[in-house]
Amino acid sequence: MAEREWFEKDYYKVLGVPSTATEKEITRAYRKLAKEHHPDTNPGSEERFKEITAANDVLGDPAKRKEYDEVRRLGPAASGFGMGGSGPTVRTEGFGDIGDLFSGLFGGRKQRAQRGSDIETALTLNFVDAVNGVTAAVSIPTDDPCATCGGRGAAPGTGFATCERCQGRGVLNDDQGPFSLSSVCPACQGRGGRIVTPCGDCHGTGRALSSRKVNVRIPAGVEDAQRIRLKGKGAPGSNGGPAGDLFVDIRVAPQANFGRRGRHVTTTANISVTQAILGTNVEVPTLDDPVTLKIPAGTQPGTTLRVRGRGVPAGGKYAAGDLLVTVAVQVPKKLTKDQRQAVEKLATALHEEVPGE
Repeated sequence: MAEREWFEKDYYKVLGVPSTATEKEITRAYRKLAKEHHPDTNPGSEERFKEITAANDVLGDPAKRKEYDEVRRLGPAASGFGMGGSGPTVRTEGFGDIGDLFSGLFGGRKQRAQRGSDIETALTLNFVDAVNGVTAAVSIPTDDPCATCGGRGAAPGTGFATCERCQGRGVLNDDQGPFSLSSVCPACQGRGGRIVTPCGDCHGTGRALSSRKVNVRIPAGVEDAQRIRLKGKGAPGSNGGPAGDLFVDIRVAPQANFGRRGRHVTTTANISVTQAILGTNVEVPTLDDPVTLKIPAGTQPGTTLRVRGRGVPAGGKYAAGDLLVTVAVQVPKKLTKDQRQAVEKLATALHEEVPGE
């Protein structure tokens, strides 16, 4: 039962937050830990990731967190049933079964529909796919019943041995005069029995860690560090509850010849001094086919020219971006004697001072 697990697990400690933490602090702590221990980026951390997710599933839901805090406050007497069907009770003369009080507290022990946990993952795109948009698949970890043992935890063909200490009830009674207190059996941790031969595939946990693929439609123009939310693509809910959401953190790999400025793509065109003076036509690369760009005579270094419609494609409310070409004038580092004389003649013709004269 959830109450017993809640009593045994300190979810605040799992997330590294105090019991007085706000919802924002809990969310912030969960996201940080989920990134650090995500199986896709940190192999071998599957169990830690499941533990973090379970803690957030409880503490991230105000209603479940309230019940969890109450279970922790009340102690073992409020923490579930033994496998034999006889739950822990606290009886007092003249007051009946305090289990009735706990029954009211936990909704009559009925399994309430619960929303599934949110899942976070990261996706790295190349520059072209980020600009043009793409559909990409991400791998999401799942925690399913073990197919070998059907979720029982015991090897096929084997069963469970009744706990000798609690006789299968999962709890121990301590008679103290008019009171009869119950506590979780330490020998079987409240399960009422033990697995004789653990399943070789799940090692007795009854769960199997696997993964599923989710296709994510990446819109044109997505930027580095942007987050995409896929509603209902997170962990499945329980007892008919809705699934959580999937959050995909985008990483865009840099491109050698291109950059971004909003929905515009940027690049550089290198020309010579004479081309800048006289003007020329140059071939400029784009994310598709190259285009011919006219450089007007007298273009100054650092001038930005625009090629319409060659940036991020149009989409939704956004118009297509442009290709912004920055002109870089390449100045020769060395000149021959004849080249120097020619430049000096040009300087004289332009009424400029010639160095060394």
